[in-house]
Amino acid sequence: MSFHWPWALAALLVVPLLLLVRWWLNRRRKRTAVTVSSVALIRAALPGRSAWRRRLPVLLFLAGLLALAAGLARPQARVAVPSNNTSILLAIDVSGSMCSTDVEPNRLAAATEAAREFVRSQSDGTKIGLVAFSGIAGLLVTPTTDKDKLTDAIDTLRTARGTAIGQAILTSLDAIAETNPDVAGTGADLGDAAPGVAGDYEPDTIVVLTDGSNTTGVDPVTAAEQAAARRVRVFTIGFGTTEPSQMICTADQLSGDTFMGGGFGGGGFGGGGRGRVQEIDEEALTRVADLTGGRYFKAQDADELNGVLGDLPKEIGLHKENVEISFWFVLAGALLVVTGVGLSLWWNRPRVRHG
Repeated sequence: MSFHWPWALAALLVVPLLLLVRWWLNRRRKRTAVTVSSVALIRAALPGRSAWRRRLPVLLFLAGLLALAAGLARPQARVAVPSNNTSILLAIDVSGSMCSTDVEPNRLAAATEAAREFVRSQSDGTKIGLVAFSGIAGLLVTPTTDKDKLTDAIDTLRTARGTAIGQAILTSLDAIAETNPDVAGTGADLGDAAPGVAGDYEPDTIVVLTDGSNTTGVDPVTAAEQAAARRVRVFTIGFGTTEPSQMICTADQLSGDTFMGGGFGGGGFGGGGRGRVQEIDEEALTRVADLTGGRYFKAQDADELNGVLGDLPKEIGLHKENVEISFWFVLAGALLVVTGVGLSLWWNRPRVRHG
């Protein structure tokens, strides 16, 4: 919590000053007290009040003054609020292992269908970009609100050799830097700049969906450090099972070394391959998410993947900003003061003695 007018906190000194005045008055009263022969007579003449009834109204009144004084300083809390300028970079693994049939009909088909549904479910103001990666990573669609353009691009995804998770993160960062001036590109020298206040992130987010481990290019953890330095969160999704399965892709899911000068070669996966196990590097994916303030999710089938992507909007599209909470301090202070005064008046009301 911070204060917009910290100098106004000097008003808190009112409370100790009042306590000092009360102490001085009590001391003076004791000096001028009249000596009587029977304390019992005094007690009989005064209405009965326990010690806590004498002290509670005073404590409530002083606590209320403290809250009111703090409210004068305009306290602010740093909270997560929805952003009106959110970009989500969806990086999808299109390595050859996405032809695995442990997820029906195969991983690539399930992933593309889930991605289409994710795009369709977003609000009209949310910008989404698309990155595809195998042995290299390429930006297919810059962040846009055009859902038709995005779904058309998702339909063109083709498998190829290799898995460059780290490069996919860097490519996504550069795409964000093109639309958000507060995010530096990966080629910029940030010096020794700290990644910022913990929990204080840019509204732009990267979502990486992969079924394997990094096999080429930049190490994912190194790329995550770049994202953390720019306060960009990375959410990672490990897709698929560890069950041996055939590698079967349809003809339109294969590429012939045509993407970006030879990056996506799909030979050998079209007619059905031998059963094989594809290990997901969950340790690295978890480390990437932890470093950047994101989360790692595991999805073993199409339903789980749809569930993960459906829950992502609850995690992303938020940013931290200072929100003034003076109203709550003033409200609490007023209630405490009124309660303290009210109790004091009630407990000290004149009582009619009968008999």
